Amino acid sequence: MRILIVDDERPARDRLRHLLAQETGINAIAEARDAVDAMQQIAAFAPDALFLDIQMPEVSGLELAASLPAPAPLIVFATAYDQYALQAFDANAIDYLLKPYDQARLGRALQRLRERLLARSAQPLPPFAGEHALRQLLVTERGVTRVIRVDRIGWIETADNYVVLHTAGEQPLMRQTLAGLLDKLGPGFVRCHRRAAVQLAWIERVEALDKGDCELVLRDGARVPCSRQYRAAVMALL
Repeated sequence: MRILIVDDERPARDRLRHLLAQETGINAIAEARDAVDAMQQIAAFAPDALFLDIQMPEVSGLELAASLPAPAPLIVFATAYDQYALQAFDANAIDYLLKPYDQARLGRALQRLRERLLARSAQPLPPFAGEHALRQLLVTERGVTRVIRVDRIGWIETADNYVVLHTAGEQPLMRQTLAGLLDKLGPGFVRCHRRAAVQLAWIERVEALDKGDCELVLRDGARVPCSRQYRAAVMALL
């Protein structure tokens, strides 16, 4: 089992790492100091499970859990606060550890993780479904991390090594490829141009242009280019 510890407090990370080192069946342990660091570690380290603190600066553990791409690592919340338990299990947490916990309590959480991982490995991967799509994205600009709800994104366009997320009233930049982001967002978004993609639910009308191209007019009035290469696929999904 590969485990990522996500906690903004170094002593808490050190203690959990020490306890985990005494357990069997753990192949690798990595650490992240906040949600942004965790997203990078998840992509690079590919953990089977997160031990996730809830109260962290800028982006909470609950917000991070809602931002994980599918298939997401399993989650065990580890926190000093008991008032978030219902929200944690709404986020499909496997367990909820209240600090300070001991070796025995940690062992029970790990056993639940092993059982769930075993069950997951025995089942074929389901087709991508809308309920597994990301509900929000974490966007960091000039040292500030914001939570952008996916349902507020009308369309997306490329900008060098970034994508621009066109929402109502703002256009934050995210360091990501368009193809990579679309893989995470799921079938609610469709590519309409080599440099653009649109959220299907936002399209209000399609206006034809010359040579088979068209423009997609969104509910906020935005006009998004749709090239003839992608037009048939967009129309089939509307």
